Amino acid sequence: MADSAKSVQETPATLLIIDDHPLLRRGVAQLLELEDDLELVGETGDPEEGLRLAEELDPDMILLDLNMPGMNGIETLKRLREANYAGRVVMFTVSDHEEDVVAALRAGADGYLLKDMDPDEMVRQIRQAGLGRMVISDSLTVLLAEALRNQRNKPTTPDVHSLTQREREILRELAAGLSNKLIARKLDITEGTVKVHVKHLLKKLNLRSRVEAAVWAVQANLGD
Repeated sequence: MADSAKSVQETPATLLIIDDHPLLRRGVAQLLELEDDLELVGETGDPEEGLRLAEELDPDMILLDLNMPGMNGIETLKRLREANYAGRVVMFTVSDHEEDVVAALRAGADGYLLKDMDPDEMVRQIRQAGLGRMVISDSLTVLLAEALRNQRNKPTTPDVHSLTQREREILRELAAGLSNKLIARKLDITEGTVKVHVKHLLKKLNLRSRVEAAVWAVQANLGD
């Protein structure tokens, strides 16, 4: 098991940057050049080209800007998911507005990072995302929890008692930020089985994304 964990860490995570600011793209590229476990395979300021590169390169992760001319980050994210892109998409933006955070996570983002973070912290967060963990800027945690409570206009609140034992186990791993692949390895089941369980537990809890489920589970103290 130790060898398996080591091999996961030693496999470089491939990244694509979609951001309309050339200086930012260059800065991120220079930071990643110093990291052995992170590899930048493409970068563009055009969302349409980004969609083509995502299909062509199939990177492990995409760093996606929120506010771009032509097609914004949310629409780009939706197009990526509609095209069955299975990698991780992390929003990388200056916006800390509640509605933007919630919209991104509900559209299928696997994380939300602010551009004003320290470069070393940014690399650390990207590395965590590359290892399959959910990443959200620390300053957004309280805002996100409050936003989910305020904007969840549903007749019932999530009920963990509606879940099977296996679904609860998977929910706890989601709360810890693990990817489907890592959850499958930890629970000794297939990744496909994990995907089915995640789909079912989201439906039972009336939640729209794995990130929303993870944040709700943490707030409900289900991660212990």
